[in-house]
Amino acid sequence: MPSDASEVYRRYLSAVMLHGHASARACDLGATDMYALNILQLSGAMSPGELSERTGLTTGPTTRLIDRLEQAGYVRRAADPGDRRKAVVDPIGEPAELDRVMAPARQKIGEILGAYTPEQLAVLFDYFTRAAHAYDAAAQELRGAGTEG
Repeated sequence: MPSDASEVYRRYLSAVMLHGHASARACDLGATDMYALNILQLSGAMSPGELSERTGLTTGPTTRLIDRLEQAGYVRRAADPGDRRKAVVDPIGEPAELDRVMAPARQKIGEILGAYTPEQLAVLFDYFTRAAHAYDAAAQELRGAGTEG
């Protein structure tokens, strides 16, 4: 492992995070709004409580987040098909402006990935998959640690 591996990785994570924040801001979204919308688009409709849990937000901020996304036309509240007394948050729109804003970075990343062999890409995407699970688990542990005591 290179001696500066930790620094290189931290620079990478910081660049990804800062790009996400800048992209959200360019589309008049808050970073948390954009990340919540991403969660909904990847996972599908979920209860406000589940969205709260997944984002790490408390109930009040989650309600305001849903209100903002609903007002912007990205989500709708709907009756839970399993229990009509409950609501779910359903992603219904994608921020076209966000796609436009992120297109240059996506193109550059596509060019970088295009230089790798299929075998190298398999390793990279295996890493992405496994690292996403590791970060999700670590975030859950941190959220759990914050509620104890």
